[in-house]
Amino acid sequence: MEIKAVKFRADGFYSQPFAFGGEEGPEKFDRDVRYRGSLQNYLIDTGSEVILVDTGLPAGTPEEKPDENSPAFTGHDIASYMEAFARLGYKPEQVTKILLTHRHADHSGELRSFPNAKVYVNRDELGADELKGLNNLVPVDFTDGPFFNFPHSQLIALGIHFIKAAGHTRGNSIVIVEKDDRFYMIHGDITYVDEALYENKLSVVFDDKQAARETLDRVREFIRNHPTVYLSTHTPQGYENLEADRVMDFNKPVPTVLAEVNFDNQQATGKYVCSICGYVYDPAEHDGVAFDDLPDDWRCPRCKQPKDKFNKA
Repeated sequence: MEIKAVKFRADGFYSQPFAFGGEEGPEKFDRDVRYRGSLQNYLIDTGSEVILVDTGLPAGTPEEKPDENSPAFTGHDIASYMEAFARLGYKPEQVTKILLTHRHADHSGELRSFPNAKVYVNRDELGADELKGLNNLVPVDFTDGPFFNFPHSQLIALGIHFIKAAGHTRGNSIVIVEKDDRFYMIHGDITYVDEALYENKLSVVFDDKQAARETLDRVREFIRNHPTVYLSTHTPQGYENLEADRVMDFNKPVPTVLAEVNFDNQQATGKYVCSICGYVYDPAEHDGVAFDDLPDDWRCPRCKQPKDKFNKA
C-alpha cells in the first residue's frame, strides 16, 4: 500500500490568529506570525484499488491576492488538481473510491471528474451545495463501532478506516490508514498547521466549537498512544511528514519554519475568493455589487464565514 500527496498549491500562509484563535479569540495571538501554507490532498494505492481522500479545488479557481491584513492564503497554483493527479501516473477511470473529509471546495472540487468512483461521505454532509447533482454518493453511517478512542468508524477497505470527526463541519470525517507499524491520519482540517496540533489550539473555522474541541482532543489522545504520521491538507508539513515517514511526538515538535511572504502589487480582478472553501465572489454575477460594498455582516454563501476570510483574486 502506498500513500501519495496530490500537490496543487504552494507558498501560502496561515496567520497565528487564524490557526490558533478558535477558543481564546484571534486577538490573543500575533497576526504577524504566519505559518507555511499549501494545498494538497492524498491518494491511497492499495495495489488493487486507487482511493482518493478529497479532490482539490475546481479547475479555474482563481488565485487569491493577500495583503498584510489577510488571515489566510491558500497559495499559488503549482497545477490544477487534475494535472497534479495525472503527474502521479494515474488516470481518472482507475479511481474506485473517494473518501470525502468534508464539503468545502478545496476538498470536493473535482468529484465530478472521476466517472467510476463511489464517493463515500458522512451522511451529515449530504445536503451541501458542493455535492448537489452527484449520483455516485455513498452515505456513511459509521456502523462498524469504535476505532480505538474514536466512537464511530466505517471500514472502507483492509486497513483503511473512515472516522466520524465532527466540528470543522458538522459532517467532518478523517481517514486513518494502517500500514506496517504506523497509522497515517489524513484529517482534512482538524488543524491548518501542525503547530496548532502541538499547541492544542483550534482554528477559527468550525461549524460546532464543542464538537471541534472533542475531535481535537481525540486526535491528540490517539497520537499520544499510537505511532501516527499526521497528513494535513493546508501546510507542506503534511507531505513533509509523509515523505519523512515522521511519527508525531508532542515532546519533540518539529521546529517551525515561518512563511516567506511577499505582498506584491499584482493587479486584482475585482473578484474575491473565500480562503476557507474557495467560493468566488464575482460582482458580475451579483448585479455589479462590489465586494467592498457588501454589508459588514455578509457571509460566504457556502461556508458562512465572514468577509475577512476573503482575499482579492
